[in-house]
Amino acid sequence: MNLNKVFIIGNLTRDVNLSNTPSGRSVANFGVATNRVWVNANGQKQQETEFHNVVVWGKMAELCNQYLGKGRLVFVEGRIRTRSWADSNEQKRVRTEIIAENISFGPRKVQEEEQFKMPPEQPEAGIEDLPVLEEESEKATPDDIPF
Repeated sequence: MNLNKVFIIGNLTRDVNLSNTPSGRSVANFGVATNRVWVNANGQKQQETEFHNVVVWGKMAELCNQYLGKGRLVFVEGRIRTRSWADSNEQKRVRTEIIAENISFGPRKVQEEEQFKMPPEQPEAGIEDLPVLEEESEKATPDDIPF
């Protein structure tokens, strides 16, 4: 049994580049960075970043071009393909890509900032800021406690 499947979650390193093949099929290319963080044997925090080239075909390519941009979070499911060719100087070039089969868009940056925006700090209420009960009947007594 063979399996060629990859899942990555990361941020776009550049805007989507959309083009069409001579037959008119849409194809999009973009880069995704993924980070790995770990603690080494000496207890020091380490970080490593991997850069991935992603290729998307068809309607999904057009949607990526419309909704994705540099810095945007994305989940890519696909397969790995390595291709080689000779450049204009006859140098052999090799490129490893993820051919996307499914893409999920993360939150937009603006929406993300608004969603997690903290309300302005309010000064802590002092005893003088607490509401005053006007009627005697509103005062709690030990008999009002249900346990």
